[in-house]
Amino acid sequence: MASDVVAQLADSLARTQVGGGELSYKGQGLKLDNADSVKDIVKAIREFEGLRALRLEGNTVGVEAAQAIAKALEDKCDFECCYWSDMFTGRLRSEIPPALTSLGAALISAGAKLKVLDLSDNAFGPDGVKGIETLLKSSACHSLQELRLNNCGMGIGGGKILAAALTQCHRESSKLGAPLRLRVFIAGRNRLENDGATALAQAFQLMGSLEEVHMPQNGINHPGVTALACAMQCNTQLRVLNLNDNTFTKKGAIAMAQALKHLRSVQVINFGDCLVRSEGAFAIAETLKEGLPILKELNLSFGEITEEAALAVAKAAKHKDQLEKLDLNGNCIGEEGCQNLRELMQDLNMGDLLASLRVRIN
Repeated sequence: MASDVVAQLADSLARTQVGGGELSYKGQGLKLDNADSVKDIVKAIREFEGLRALRLEGNTVGVEAAQAIAKALEDKCDFECCYWSDMFTGRLRSEIPPALTSLGAALISAGAKLKVLDLSDNAFGPDGVKGIETLLKSSACHSLQELRLNNCGMGIGGGKILAAALTQCHRESSKLGAPLRLRVFIAGRNRLENDGATALAQAFQLMGSLEEVHMPQNGINHPGVTALACAMQCNTQLRVLNLNDNTFTKKGAIAMAQALKHLRSVQVINFGDCLVRSEGAFAIAETLKEGLPILKELNLSFGEITEEAALAVAKAAKHKDQLEKLDLNGNCIGEEGCQNLRELMQDLNMGDLLASLRVRIN
């Protein structure tokens, strides 16, 4: 068994990528249980001068292994990027918080200035957020630009903890004259619901620096959507907004349409499967007429939009010379409505921008 482990590590080290300040073990399927299992990784970290990024995606790291790796990171003051998604496959959920706590403490001790923290696809729940709470509040995250927590099962509680940590990070960094300016926030499939989304919206409004927000499949209804709309209005450099598969209904869609009128940099809007309904679609059409000058993609698919509202959206897109895709698939348009929509887009010389259309079957 020991010889098999040695052989596995020898093979992985042969495939390890080193360059540009990055040490990568990405996708090697390593089972790292204890200090002995990571001794070669620890050695590589210690010997890497100017280490800026460590990739551990696609491996499985236990508590003792994480503690050993953390110890090696304690003097890496140039460290910037944690690519640690899908890093705890097969681990007990109780193992993840102490592993994350150890790694976070090491980065704080090192005086690291993080730019990227990616912990997506780890399904650690609210307790996992507690495992990175101290790190997020620390000076190591004052420089954070990208926070990726997709598919982590944070829930409402985790969302609130995360929002509070980001708020404190912004407050403390502002006191030092260099406020947190998070650019990318990704947290799809986390069951944040209204309360989690609303808490995060308050943090987003405070920061005002977001350029990309991805929060699909979170069970957010119109109160949470409305809170996010208010927050997005304060993030004037927003380029991408993906809220796919939440539930806007009329109230949320109209609130979001109003917020979008104030944003001039938006390029991608994904409100697919969000139940924007016809009233919401008409409101978005008005926003298209008045704003969104550089919009490239608009997804309003599967939103219970009628033919009249769909045609209004298409007409409003007439002068969007940077538009590359308009998705109105799966709405309540009917066969004749689909044909009318195709003909209208052809008449506007935009036929090739329309996504495929299928008649919605109830």
